[in-house]
Amino acid sequence: MNEGSLITETVEYGGWPNCIRISNGEIELVATTDVGPRIIRLGFVGGQNLFKNYDDTLGRTGDEEWHNYGGHRLWHAPEIFPRTYAPDNGTVEHSWDGSTLVLRNSEGDNGLDKEMRVSLSPTSPRVEVEHRIINRGPWPVELAPWALSVMAPGGRAIYPQEDFRSHPETLVPARPLVLWHFTDMSDPRWTWGRKYVQLRQDPKSTTKQKVGFLNKHGWAAYLLGGDALIVRYPYDPRAIYADMGCNTETYTDPDMLEVETLGPLTRLEPGGYVDHPESWTLAKLECGSLDAEIDEKLLPAARAAGR
Repeated sequence: MNEGSLITETVEYGGWPNCIRISNGEIELVATTDVGPRIIRLGFVGGQNLFKNYDDTLGRTGDEEWHNYGGHRLWHAPEIFPRTYAPDNGTVEHSWDGSTLVLRNSEGDNGLDKEMRVSLSPTSPRVEVEHRIINRGPWPVELAPWALSVMAPGGRAIYPQEDFRSHPETLVPARPLVLWHFTDMSDPRWTWGRKYVQLRQDPKSTTKQKVGFLNKHGWAAYLLGGDALIVRYPYDPRAIYADMGCNTETYTDPDMLEVETLGPLTRLEPGGYVDHPESWTLAKLECGSLDAEIDEKLLPAARAAGR
C-alpha cells in the first residue's frame, strides 16, 4: 500500500514470511515480525544491506536460546547473563498508522516490554527510531536502554573525539575511555587519531575488540563501499551512564562490527518506561582515514544529519 510517498508491504525476507518493508523510493528498511523486534535490512533501494545477517539464523523462530540474527536490536545495559540475553525468537506485535511502524515484544522472565517506533522520512534518506523499555514487573529495576546496530563486514566505524585543547589550556579530563579485558589497543583495526577514533571491521581477523566512551558530540558513522550510515543520538550532561560512563560502545569480531548507543541509567518503577532515540541518515560518500579527509567528507554530512 502507498501512504503518501511511503510504500509499505509485507514481504518474505531470509525465510521469515511476515516481514514489513518500508521505502520512500530512495532508501528502504525491513523489519521482522516473526522474531524480534529487529530491523534486519537498511540500505538504498536496490543497494547493499548495511546491516549484517547471519545465514545460519535466517528464518529461525521459536528457539529457547538467544540468537544473533543481526540487524538492529534493542537491549538493556549493563550486560548481564542471562538477563540481557532474553530470547527474541517469538512473534512481534506491530502496528502501522501511515507514518510510524511500532514493533513490540515482551521479555517474560525479566518482566520487561520492548518497543521500537520506526518512522521513515517520505522525502529524505532519514529514519527516526525511538526505543522504549517498559517495566511490567512488580519491583523496580535499574537499566539503560541499549541500541545495537550490527553492521555488515568490511566497513569502518568513525567516532568523534572531544575537541583537542593543548596543555595547560585545559587541565580537566575530557571524557572516559572504557576498555574491556579483551581490548587490545595495539590491534591494527584501531586508529587513535587526534580528532577521531576509528575501528575497521576485518573478516580476516581472529580476535574481538571493544571500547566504550562518552560521546558528547552525539554522532557516529559506519562507512561501507561508498555508503555511509550516520547515527545521531542524545547526550545528557546530568545523566549517569552505564559501563563506567558510556553512551557509546563499539565492538567487532571476524563477522561484523557493532555501533552501539546507550541512554542514561534509569530506575524504572513498576509501570514506568524509558525512551532512547536514534536518528539514522544514509549518504553516498567516499572518505579516507585521515582526520582532514573526515573533516572534509564526513563531518558536514554528520552535522547536516543533526538538523
